[in-house]
Amino acid sequence: MHVKEWGYNPYMHANGGETPKPQKVLSDIRTKPSSYWKQLRKKNMLSLFKSAASRVPAYADFLKKNQIHADSITAYKELSNIPPTNKANYLRAYPMEALCWDGDANKPFVFAATSGSTGKPFYFPHGPALTFEYSILADLFLEQKRVDGPVLVIITFGMGVWIGGIFTFQAFETASNRGQDVSILTPGVNKPEILHALRELAPNFKQTIVIGYPPFVKDVLDDAQIEGIDLKRLNLRLMFAAEAFTERFRDHVVSMAHIANPYVDTLNIYGTADIGAMAWETPTSILVRRLALQKESFFAGIFGQTGKTPTMAQFNPHFINFEAPDGQILLTGNNAMPLIRYAVGDRGGVADFDDIAQEADSNSIDIQNEAKKVDAPVYQLPFVYVYERADLSTKLYGAIIYPEHVRDALQEEPLLKEVTGKFTMQTLADAAHDQYLEVNVELREHCRASETLKEALQQTIVRHLLAKNSEYHNNYSNMKERVIPTVILWPHEDPKYFKPTIKQKWVIPSK
Repeated sequence: MHVKEWGYNPYMHANGGETPKPQKVLSDIRTKPSSYWKQLRKKNMLSLFKSAASRVPAYADFLKKNQIHADSITAYKELSNIPPTNKANYLRAYPMEALCWDGDANKPFVFAATSGSTGKPFYFPHGPALTFEYSILADLFLEQKRVDGPVLVIITFGMGVWIGGIFTFQAFETASNRGQDVSILTPGVNKPEILHALRELAPNFKQTIVIGYPPFVKDVLDDAQIEGIDLKRLNLRLMFAAEAFTERFRDHVVSMAHIANPYVDTLNIYGTADIGAMAWETPTSILVRRLALQKESFFAGIFGQTGKTPTMAQFNPHFINFEAPDGQILLTGNNAMPLIRYAVGDRGGVADFDDIAQEADSNSIDIQNEAKKVDAPVYQLPFVYVYERADLSTKLYGAIIYPEHVRDALQEEPLLKEVTGKFTMQTLADAAHDQYLEVNVELREHCRASETLKEALQQTIVRHLLAKNSEYHNNYSNMKERVIPTVILWPHEDPKYFKPTIKQKWVIPSK
């Protein structure tokens, strides 16, 4: 395959076109200004739209049904008139071959499935492009803290039909084949194997990266401490995906893992089975999020007046682009099945680096200076911020209760000595048909339930909800007893709510 240093079409390398050089993409991330990424976003979105309209049968038909003539779309700003696609009106409306380039599904794909949490599972075919794109992320993370010696990557995602495990393996294997001094272990969710590797294998490496679902990685660190594994000597770094978490959670796992710099040594991926590792936390995005949490006016200037703290990530317009009309996240990116203005089901926003820097400046914050203070590189990639999904919440007397507020409460240090931080909440009704919020909480191994612990959990959850949820605060002022949650304590890994699986079910939605 012919490779050019400049002038390639980044959307076509998945289906036989030109492929960018990794060092070119990495150099762009490190050095290109915000203006470069703005122009690249416009150019590549329009280019992919044109290609899909002419070469993807399903998308051509979709446009025809919506009375859109692709030839009439000649400028980036006109793309806002194109109706969004989604699973219902696009992916499930056409056969797989029609959704692929040139109507050809007869390719050596790797398939991944959605979890099915929001409907019937859908199988997504992936070509080599997504592995290449994720491998750039792997390169960048490795080079943010390069060591003189081999690195061990322990992948604790399930290695089943879900995208996380096999996709992460392929990305780091690709980076290794390009010259990164990386060895890989894939124990999946087998915790004894992970702990054995941390004790026996990891000390042979200069650095160990543990990658997995955030609550599971925390469980591994908990158990490693209990078993007396010396984590400090392992030079640990942590990568996460599949779920949002708070800065309190980050600080906790950073402390447990003896990590010196959370900005370069931790990373959470905003990904999906639909199109892979779409965006990711960078030292820059972590810094912006933490600064926003420290200054209310800066937070409001970026995210608006909301009690929710979104995941803050950056994305690479070489590979993917985001929009957020009316707060609905739309992505445009190439894959075996290219997606144009695709609604992945998330809410949030998009901002260029210059917009964030300007907002920071208006709040007397200099991002470049703040980055120097914490020894973090600054990347001027555009940002996408994502709130917890609306269907991952419950209602109590009209107030929307988000799991992030309860999660934050359970991350308080005194409580974490006795609970894991995992819970499942649901709104129920008693015999008098009065609503109440039930929060089922998992105990740490060898810890026992007590009324004292229940009361402490109850008080802490209420305190966090009052501080962060204005609707709840209003209800509490008028009906205090009815909105105080009922806390139920469960043994560690009890199968009813805490059976070890790929994802913790934080919410059982109200019926």
